[in-house]
Amino acid sequence: MGTILIVYSSKANETKGIAELIAEGARQSGHQVEVKTAKQINNEDDLAGFDAYIFGSPTYHGEMLPSMKQVLFIAESAQLKGKPGGAFGAYGWSGEANKRIFDTMTYIFKMRTASGPLMIKASWVEDGVETAQAYGKEIAGMI
Repeated sequence: MGTILIVYSSKANETKGIAELIAEGARQSGHQVEVKTAKQINNEDDLAGFDAYIFGSPTYHGEMLPSMKQVLFIAESAQLKGKPGGAFGAYGWSGEANKRIFDTMTYIFKMRTASGPLMIKASWVEDGVETAQAYGKEIAGMI
């Protein structure tokens, strides 16, 4: 089985909660998962050696948090081409960060991305737990 890296930035810990649920889903598929904050990623070596990547940030004022932007700048040099990946993040009404991260992974990094970004506003909304876990399973299935 493979190892998946989930990197997130969070302001109110809701994106952190979604990251942990995605990790649960991937683990249920038999994979190992490391969950790190964006501030724990300092260079390309911090991204090396994983079989899949999932990046997440909440959307604030239509943007992702600066710490996730920094991770994406680092990831651009990290040789992620062809690796499975996905994007997520809590949001109030629009979810631009999720889409921008996903598009960066797909079109700039040339990764094999999931069916789309995970678009749930929070883990506790509607079927958030099941949806986030299913996203982890989807990406785990791409390894």
